[in-house]
Amino acid sequence: MQVDRSDKTLKRNYIQKYQFLIKEYELVKANSHEKYKSVGEFYKAHGTCRQTFLKYYGRYRINSDINSFIPGKRGPKYKTRRTPEEIEGMVLELREKGCNKFEINSILKSKLERKVPCPSTIYNIMRRYGVNKKTKVMQEEKRRIVKEKIGELGHVDCFHVPKDTIANDNNDYYLVCVIDAHSRLAWVEVVSDIKALTVMFATLHCLNYLTHYYEVKFAELLTDNGPEFGPRESKSKEGHPFERLLIEMGIKHRYTRPYRPQTNGKVERFWRTINEDLIDETYFESIEHFKKELLDYLVYYNQLRPHQALNGISPKDFANSCQRIT
Repeated sequence: MQVDRSDKTLKRNYIQKYQFLIKEYELVKANSHEKYKSVGEFYKAHGTCRQTFLKYYGRYRINSDINSFIPGKRGPKYKTRRTPEEIEGMVLELREKGCNKFEINSILKSKLERKVPCPSTIYNIMRRYGVNKKTKVMQEEKRRIVKEKIGELGHVDCFHVPKDTIANDNNDYYLVCVIDAHSRLAWVEVVSDIKALTVMFATLHCLNYLTHYYEVKFAELLTDNGPEFGPRESKSKEGHPFERLLIEMGIKHRYTRPYRPQTNGKVERFWRTINEDLIDETYFESIEHFKKELLDYLVYYNQLRPHQALNGISPKDFANSCQRIT
């Protein structure tokens, strides 16, 4: 009972104190106080903090309730700032698949319409649960699982063919690739430049070939932020050839994080593979010869070449046992 009386006395003292202070304060503000000429003199005379006084004064002006003068309960406020448990669960699930904080942020943005945690917050979540350091299991899972179905996501990129690849030919040549993130089925077209219109037609040829021969239809395509793929932030995307192609085909365009080529890692790894298997230390008699060898290699890559990320089977054999986007 003694505690209750003490608590009531404390509350009454707070109310009386601030009722008196507010009357004094309003007289000072109206320039009608007999003693204080400025609010600074008022604060100093009563030994009160300007910030604290204005906080209680502001509360009282809003609701005109004398209980506004009673201090609120102090304690941790982490529950009001902490990421919802539902999103934390999604972060941990994606982390188990080997995704880093930037990839998790990008995936959450594509799945959720609400505001998602920034990469630094995602890292803090991972550290709180002790999964900020990637384990060997996570690394293996990252190599194995990116998407659950064929066609959920395709990676698109351009590659400059080294100058000394074609004998007696100083022209520039580029490769445009589309690769499925789940099955690793891929197709490549040779072009002489990477202008938007050229890349658009090359991508269309790749999409048609993958659809016709391997029954791959894409829901989303991921590209870097190059001008050949269209402006990332623009209200007139329909005027860009590549953007227009995806709009007409009903494919969602996704972008990699700037200066983070790892986000488009599947196609980056494909360029390394094709360079090691076909291009490096090899010279072709003409561009026609190069195109023929490239065609043979793509058939070999898709249908015969064992793929480490697919448990040692070819992309075609792996695709035959997988679900597809309908």
